[in-house]
Amino acid sequence: MTKKLMSVREVANLTGITARTLHYYDEIGLLKPTKVTEAGYRMYDDTALRRLQNILLFRELEFPLKEIKVILNSPNFDPSEVIAQQIELLELQYKHIGELITFTREIQKKGVTVMNFDVFDKSEIEKYEEEVKAKWGNTKAYQDYKEKDLARNRDHYNRIANELLTMFSGLGELKHLTPDADEVQNKIAALQRFITDNYYVCTNEILSGLGEMYVYDERFRNNIDKAGGDGTADFVKQAIVVYCSEKKV
Repeated sequence: MTKKLMSVREVANLTGITARTLHYYDEIGLLKPTKVTEAGYRMYDDTALRRLQNILLFRELEFPLKEIKVILNSPNFDPSEVIAQQIELLELQYKHIGELITFTREIQKKGVTVMNFDVFDKSEIEKYEEEVKAKWGNTKAYQDYKEKDLARNRDHYNRIANELLTMFSGLGELKHLTPDADEVQNKIAALQRFITDNYYVCTNEILSGLGEMYVYDERFRNNIDKAGGDGTADFVKQAIVVYCSEKKV
């Protein structure tokens, strides 16, 4: 660690985050500079950098900034206990990623008929995250925030689900085209990006498996056909086969 005060530019160069991010952290009270010079320059000492290190670790663990602030500002905050919790969470994520890699290799080896959606289960990680948040955020303000956040998340996930059905509806409108038509393939590419952006990283192998599920899982088939008309699930599956055969990962 540094023994002198560091400027925003120096901290940015050291950590890889942008000056704009540091300014934003200051604005929301997440990371205040140690001092501000008469010329208005923000300066950071070792204590600030240690706090920044914790922030970045929690960001890697996908904690929202508001929750990170609650944890770091807790009167009972214990750096040694927090780093142990961060290690535990990182190890759980490492295990989860390892299971996903094993699963996708199995698909690659045996084909898209392999079905095992247990590998997408992150409940163990989420349960531990909730324990960490409860440990350091047991305040009325934090609980009020969580209740509001839960309502926001519920609306968010409902919106995502509706957007996904709208995408299937759009694909249903293209059933008069062949599955390899450019317009159809562009929508499959958009579907893959949407799943990655909102659910999990959707590789071509995983997308292929989803295409099979859209047809063979009655619940998915019914919902997709309801959104895009009879035959949409089959059409989407055929289009995914074309897409994944032409775009190798």
